[in-house]
Amino acid sequence: MSIDFQLNIDQTPVQKIAHPILAENNITLFVKRDDLTHPLISGNKWRKLKYNLHYAHKNKIDNLLSFSGAFSNHLYALAGASRLFGFNTEVIVRGPELDTNNPCLKFASACGVTLTPVNRITYRKRYEQDYLSELQTKRPDSLIIPEGGSNQLAMKGVIELAQSLPHTDQVWCAVGSGGTLAGLIEGLPYSTQIYGVAVLKQANYLNDEIQKLSLKAKQQDNWHLFTEYHYGGYGSFTDELWQFCQSMRAQLPLEPIYTGKLLFTIFSQIKQGIIKPNTRIMAIHTGGLQGLTGLKFRKLI
Repeated sequence: MSIDFQLNIDQTPVQKIAHPILAENNITLFVKRDDLTHPLISGNKWRKLKYNLHYAHKNKIDNLLSFSGAFSNHLYALAGASRLFGFNTEVIVRGPELDTNNPCLKFASACGVTLTPVNRITYRKRYEQDYLSELQTKRPDSLIIPEGGSNQLAMKGVIELAQSLPHTDQVWCAVGSGGTLAGLIEGLPYSTQIYGVAVLKQANYLNDEIQKLSLKAKQQDNWHLFTEYHYGGYGSFTDELWQFCQSMRAQLPLEPIYTGKLLFTIFSQIKQGIIKPNTRIMAIHTGGLQGLTGLKFRKLI
């Protein structure tokens, strides 16, 4: 099959945000609108999947295998990409059972993805080499893509993102598995300060994951991962955070799991005086707006 993996979606706009807090503190905030990459393959998920799909296509690998939670942005994007580019995809889903009414799972099934539920004990093995080797032996014709898509192939796509950004003093992103922050560290100049906001609890281990993906992360001190701004942990958020997302809606669509936490943290640091006046900031909108449907389904918003 001949595939155009560009899809004209690698270039997304940069939006300048207007807000009284920014004006009062003389801070310029831009948002890289990677939520506008594609209706199905949104944000950093396209950046991380792009070269995995390139590799599979180049090596005549038609089958993909990955891992996700039941409401995962990675699952949604991988399902959309599989349908669009004609890959046969299986996703091992943290279970042990699948809710057939779950909108994310319904979409993945409609795209032809095989969903294999496993219990949480089995799912925890998803990074263990023995378990991955066993899966590869059983599925020798499949390319295994890690949960969240963060691997060395993913780095190439995020480095492209980094190199497309106009110069600012700081670049910020939300962090789930570490791949986007690692790619930004690799692709941005040393003069840029790079910050990640971990969206899950007890995320200090991600510092090691980032340094595994990025050699520069081991050598440079121009980056930092904030682990205290998770607002209750992965998939959780406070009323104040959700109100902030809603207050920004006319200017910028946000969900409270990733980019909402990111922007809320930036504004919190500005109000505390941690981010100094005259700073120029670039925040990466990593997509994930499909997650709002899942939050509504669970009656969390």
